[in-house]
Amino acid sequence: MPGKKAPAGLFAARKLRKKRLKFRWSQREFKIRMLDIKKKYDPLEGAPMARGIVLEKVGIESRQPNSAVRKCVRVQLIKNGKIVTAFCPGDGALNFIDEHDEVIIEGIGGSRGRSLGDLPGVRYKVIAVNGVSLKALLQGKKQKPTR
Repeated sequence: MPGKKAPAGLFAARKLRKKRLKFRWSQREFKIRMLDIKKKYDPLEGAPMARGIVLEKVGIESRQPNSAVRKCVRVQLIKNGKIVTAFCPGDGALNFIDEHDEVIIEGIGGSRGRSLGDLPGVRYKVIAVNGVSLKALLQGKKQKPTR
């Protein structure tokens, strides 16, 4: 008898479901979702976006084979006080962001929640400054409100 076959019968559904579930635990994404591991280690605590206060502007050198200084900001999240680095996408985006501004950040969209492209250790990007979309500021459609 070479290898076990899956149960195939009129009353085999429960057995098939249990068997499939057993194999799914070996899949990385399934295990992370079932054990809520992302919520434990993710600074955003599983949320898609988060508000934070800009602490400082930093330039981060890109990885090989590229050579550039990518403009980023250090952000302290309001909900839990954790500090993360967020990338400022767009040409001249850093000019619209000052220290102590309130920004909204989201994941940068790298594989498996990791950093994207040539930015080492940067997992988030700025999408809004003081309640105004960064994209709208860059296109000149809106003015940044003065507080």
